[in-house]
Amino acid sequence: MSQYLNLSRAARLIGISRVALQQAVKEGKLESFDGMVSTEDLLAAFPDASFGDDPVFERIAKIREEAFGKRVRERILPDREVLAARLFEQSVELADYRRHLERYHAIVVNALAKLKALSGSRSEIDDLAKWLNHELEAALVTEAPDQLDAMEGYLRIVSAHVLLQPSGREFFVEGKDTLLEAALRAGIAFNYGCSGGNCGLCKARVVSGQTRQVRHHDYGFSEAEKSMGYVLACSHTAVTDVVIEALEAGRPEDIPRQTIETKVRAVEMLGNIVKLSLQTPRSSRLRFIAGQCVTLDGTEYPIASCPCDDRNLEFHIPLEDAVAGLKKGDAVSVQGPFGGFVLREDSGRQPLFIASGTGFAPVKSLVEHAMALDVFSSIGLLRIAPELYLSNLCRSWEAALDNFSYAEVADLALLPDLLDRDVYVAGPADFVAETRRRLLEEGLPESRIFSP
Repeated sequence: MSQYLNLSRAARLIGISRVALQQAVKEGKLESFDGMVSTEDLLAAFPDASFGDDPVFERIAKIREEAFGKRVRERILPDREVLAARLFEQSVELADYRRHLERYHAIVVNALAKLKALSGSRSEIDDLAKWLNHELEAALVTEAPDQLDAMEGYLRIVSAHVLLQPSGREFFVEGKDTLLEAALRAGIAFNYGCSGGNCGLCKARVVSGQTRQVRHHDYGFSEAEKSMGYVLACSHTAVTDVVIEALEAGRPEDIPRQTIETKVRAVEMLGNIVKLSLQTPRSSRLRFIAGQCVTLDGTEYPIASCPCDDRNLEFHIPLEDAVAGLKKGDAVSVQGPFGGFVLREDSGRQPLFIASGTGFAPVKSLVEHAMALDVFSSIGLLRIAPELYLSNLCRSWEAALDNFSYAEVADLALLPDLLDRDVYVAGPADFVAETRRRLLEEGLPESRIFSP
C-alpha cells in the first residue's frame, strides 16, 4: 500500500539530496501533492534506488563525515527510553491500522453475505458478489513486503524529522543527538548559549509531536512557559516527528561576541601551513557562522571548521606566525566571532568558492556548511596555486558528492559558467582584488561577489 512522505524524508530514504528530489518534481519526473510524494511514485521515478545493504541515513552520514575529515563515529541507536517510546508509537499506529483493516474486512464480508441473500433476482448483484469475493480472496494473499515502506518504518525508529518554525527549515535527529546538536549538524544557526542547560537561550516551543529530556538542566521555566510546551533544545531530543518554534541567527550581527579559553588539541604540518586544532570547554563552546573569524591571543584568523562542531575549532596558520609555534596542551584565548564573509544561502543561486593560500580556511568552513544545508544543486570550488594543501580532502568531497566540483589551476584563465553563481573569494589581498576585477570583467555584478 502506497503512503505519502514529505520531500526531506523521501530524499533521505532513497539516498539523494532534497534539492535533487525537488528538481525531479520541477521537471515533471515525480508528482508532488502539497509537498508530499507517494512511495509508489518514488520507486517508479528512482527504480535503481537500493535500500538493502546500507541504510541510507548511515550511508550519507558516513560519506559526509569521511569527506569532512572527521573521525567516523559508529552509528548508534537513540537513548533506550527514546527508542522504547518510538517503538511504542509505531506499535500504536500498527494496532490502529490493524483495527481499521479488520473493520473493513468485516464490512466486505457482511456486504458479501447480504448480496448473496439477494442473489437470483438480478445478474448485476451476482456479478458484484463475484467481484467482491475475488477481491477479498486477493487481499488475503501474502505479498512480498514493500521495501520502501519497510525502510521508512526503520528510519522512523532511528531518526525523527523536525520542522522548525517560523523559518520552515527541516532536519533529522539521529542517534543520541539533542535537538540543538541535530540542528547544528544540519547547518542551522539555532539560537543557543551555554549548551549545558543553564542559560535558557535555546528554549523552543513544541507545536506538535513528542520530545523527551535526555540531559540534566538547571534552567527553570515559568509556569506559563511550561503550559505553552517550552523545552530546552540542548537537553531534549525528538521522540516522534515534531514541529518546534525557535529563534535562529539570521545575520552575523545576531551572534554575540565571546571570549573562551581553549586548549590546543593537535598541531599538524601541511607544508608551509600549520593546521591548528583547538578544543573549547564542554560548558563554553564557540557559537559562530561559517566563514567568520576570531582572534587567537590577539591575532585575527578565519575559522576553518564547520559550526556544526562548535567545540573543536580548526585554523590554518602560516608557518612564520607566532601562533604556529603552539604545542599540544597550550592554552589559547579565543575572542569573536567577527566578519560578514558568510553564505548567502537564500539567494537562489549556486555558490562558487575561489581560494588561494590560507584563504582556503574560511572557504573550507563555508563549503562544509553548504554541504550540511543540502539546499544547493551545485557547489563549485576553484583553488589557485601555490599552497594547495589538503587537496586530498577536496578531491574526496568531489568523489563523495554528486553536486560538488573541484579544480586546481595556476590562474583564473578558465573561469566556469557564472550565470547562476554567487562567488566567494578568499586569499591574499592582491589576489582578492585581482580576482574581483576579473569577475567584474566577466560580467558578474558586484552584488554577487563576496570576500572577507
